[in-house]
Amino acid sequence: MVAGASMFPGCTHNTFSDKFNSLYYPPSLTGLRGSHPGSNTHAHDRAWSKKSDWGPTNKLKESYDLVVVGGGISGLSSAYFYQKKYGNDKKVLILDNHDDFGGHAKRNEHTIDGKTLISYGGSQSIVEPKHGNKVVHDLLKDIGVEIERFNTAYDRDFYKRNNLGSVTYFNKKIFGEDKVVRHPYCNYPNYIEGLMAGKLSNEDAAQEAPLSNKGKKQLLKVLNGGLHKIDVPKNKLNDYIRSHSYFDYLKDTLGVDNPGILRMARHSALDWAVSGTDVMTIETAKSCGALGFTPKTVYDEDNPYIYHFPDGNASIARALVKKMIPSVAEGKNAEELVLSKFKYAELDKFSNAVRIRLNSTVVNVRHGSDPKNSSEIFVKYIKNNKSHMIKAKSVVMACYNMMIPHIVSDLPEEQASALRLQSKSPLQYSSVSLKNWRAMKEMEIGMAMSPGNMHQAIFMDFPVSMGGYEYTKTPDDPCIIQMISCPYGETIGAPRIEQYREARYRMLGLQFSDYEEEIRSHLSGMLPKKLFDFDKDVESITVNRWAHGYTVSGPKNSTKIGRQPFGQITIANCDSAGSADVKAAINMASRAVNELS
Repeated sequence: MVAGASMFPGCTHNTFSDKFNSLYYPPSLTGLRGSHPGSNTHAHDRAWSKKSDWGPTNKLKESYDLVVVGGGISGLSSAYFYQKKYGNDKKVLILDNHDDFGGHAKRNEHTIDGKTLISYGGSQSIVEPKHGNKVVHDLLKDIGVEIERFNTAYDRDFYKRNNLGSVTYFNKKIFGEDKVVRHPYCNYPNYIEGLMAGKLSNEDAAQEAPLSNKGKKQLLKVLNGGLHKIDVPKNKLNDYIRSHSYFDYLKDTLGVDNPGILRMARHSALDWAVSGTDVMTIETAKSCGALGFTPKTVYDEDNPYIYHFPDGNASIARALVKKMIPSVAEGKNAEELVLSKFKYAELDKFSNAVRIRLNSTVVNVRHGSDPKNSSEIFVKYIKNNKSHMIKAKSVVMACYNMMIPHIVSDLPEEQASALRLQSKSPLQYSSVSLKNWRAMKEMEIGMAMSPGNMHQAIFMDFPVSMGGYEYTKTPDDPCIIQMISCPYGETIGAPRIEQYREARYRMLGLQFSDYEEEIRSHLSGMLPKKLFDFDKDVESITVNRWAHGYTVSGPKNSTKIGRQPFGQITIANCDSAGSADVKAAINMASRAVNELS
């Protein structure tokens, strides 16, 4: 594993200055990443234990025009929009609890034989950028993101050229044998542009599945099923599928009782609807392309799923940082920054107009007087287990919205209650560097649905080459594979909020060795032993755990109520839009800044 560097903070003239060891470079760290160990400790102390005594507070002689809480894309965009509106001389501080900026837009780097492989650990792609508004388009253009460049950067023929398609891996632990069947049994893989569909007919796919004879017959019935199997009048069908459970449809309408099929069904939508299909209506399951519904194109021709940097949307975060702190890296646009190694020592320099302070958890934000008239806001944060306080004229809360009532403790109760109703589903992206992908080629795996494993999908990373970075060319070359896990609760049908809570607890209770063993078992069971040896062929693993991953909006208009301005405190983040999307993150930042007076 690549070792991380130490960080040596210090104070000068009663102001804070991050002094980084020259080796400090979070993207190169492997092991447990995402919300890495320690990043949520103080936030959990505040939310769970109501901790308020953080020891003596160092009142720094630092005053800012704007403090942004949260250094993800929405937080970075808030700083960007603030300077755009009020001038580049305005002083802005961005505070984030993680050791890297970008929030879920996390860059992963792996090194094999001196060659750097780039991937992502969260926010994946710019989804349907042509549907974005002027605010989004203008920001992307200003930071040097050229949307049309992806038409040539993304290799749409890669999968076909290498005969890589959609398959399903059944593991021995759950299904009785390790077996790869060349059929995905769902629509999930169709979002990857150029990925070949399953090669088997429904009849052959049902017969190939490692199920009992009765189970094979039930599976075929599901694969050939659909809305035409529901015996209700046509004029009542839409109301029926909106109000009836997908699992009830499987069990009652189609007569499924085989546990293997129900498990396949539960894990067939992954992150498309931020829950297992056991808590979906028929309508939602159909829209997600769950088991038993006809595969369909996910994105329209004008917005294919190709708008992906090698490090995902981390490139957008990096381009925003470069725009506001020019000395941080070399490169005139987002593409030129792809291979640039950022200088983290530049982030929190006293001379910067915009400063980014990492490893800093905000625990209290309050107006100095009546919120309607207050001219200053006090922000308390914890860094290196020590309490610090700074002043600002305005604050944008661009963090997890459900945490805001714990931080801004004097919010109006209606607003605080609305914010508490917002949530996020747990999510995990594990990037694995391989010395070659001969075994993936042999098994014709572009993406493997894996209903028996922690990671329900595994695939060859997106085939993108740009900015001097070259995607893997041949099966003999090193590559990165991505593994996606959307953890659910153990109780099928339990309310999704309860399942999120249980899954988070289980996720955060695991050590890296637990994840490594799971990935070892998954890959070793799926790939042929003559071509794959885990200990020889796997170079490194980065497990990006997001206990609070995809935005899940609260009921009715709670999202809108929760994001209302409070004095000179406004609220950004995808949560305030109820949508986990980079366009939403940018738009919410623009709104939050425009709400400041």
